[in-house]
Amino acid sequence: MPHTRRYFLRTVPTLGAFVIPPRSLTLKSDNWARSSNSGAILDFGTESQSLKSDNQSPAQPDWPEPPVAGRPVDDSFPSLHPLLVKDVVGLSHSNLARVKEMVQQHPALAKASWDWGYGDHETALGAASHVGQRAIAEFLLENGAPPTLFSATMLGQLDVVKAFMAATPGLQRIRGPHSLSLMVHAKAGGPPAAAVVAYLESIGDAALPLTDEPLSAEERAMLDGRYVFGERPRDTFTVETKPNQTSLVRAGATARFLRHVGRLEFVPPGAPAVRIRFEREGDRVIAFTIADPDVVIRAKKA
Repeated sequence: MPHTRRYFLRTVPTLGAFVIPPRSLTLKSDNWARSSNSGAILDFGTESQSLKSDNQSPAQPDWPEPPVAGRPVDDSFPSLHPLLVKDVVGLSHSNLARVKEMVQQHPALAKASWDWGYGDHETALGAASHVGQRAIAEFLLENGAPPTLFSATMLGQLDVVKAFMAATPGLQRIRGPHSLSLMVHAKAGGPPAAAVVAYLESIGDAALPLTDEPLSAEERAMLDGRYVFGERPRDTFTVETKPNQTSLVRAGATARFLRHVGRLEFVPPGAPAVRIRFEREGDRVIAFTIADPDVVIRAKKA
């Protein structure tokens, strides 16, 4: 089955939670027409944030653009098509059957890694590991995915975890995709990983909290809206806030759920060096900048 005729499930990563909007997919010509339903919430660990099902953004065209049968190969060739990589990483949070189908067709996808934004890289195995998808993780490992500390932690491989800690003291403080702690991975493993949870608790520092300052209702109202940084169709961002979260999404891309570190300065998940700073003028916000570490863009509020 060529990859232009495949089912697609979108997953939206957050800091420890994944909102998985069910999609009914219909083949229309060479492209997929999609109808969206309300989102379901899977919540993983105490560091998670939840996105309510009423926080659905207007439908956006997918990015990367899906390949179309009969057209020349895209500029990424001979690399695997970016949407294949994005799909298999997203599907590895939940859908063993589809992951098997994709890896059997493209074996290299077992090692695939996707950047969800700002350098928040996640492998297919990393996705399965932080949500406790043991069967998916084992399948990927059997098909060439390199094992990691995070996969060993979720799978309850205590001797492997201890060997990592002995080799690199303090490694329990490392964070995985979306800035998720090692303890989140251990707890995602359920009863088979209980010994790893106990071990991490005994050495400490495996679940250090991340700064996320609350926003007032007035601040949230100032932030909400559309921001423009260029003239191309995708040169826009949308900010949407709720009492316990702030999302930032570029047109067509995946929403990122930001941590507020104070004074309207935010950090995206999995990218602690990136800073998103909003500019105030009196009682309103007029723009924001993204710095990594220098300013990459300045987007003005529309």
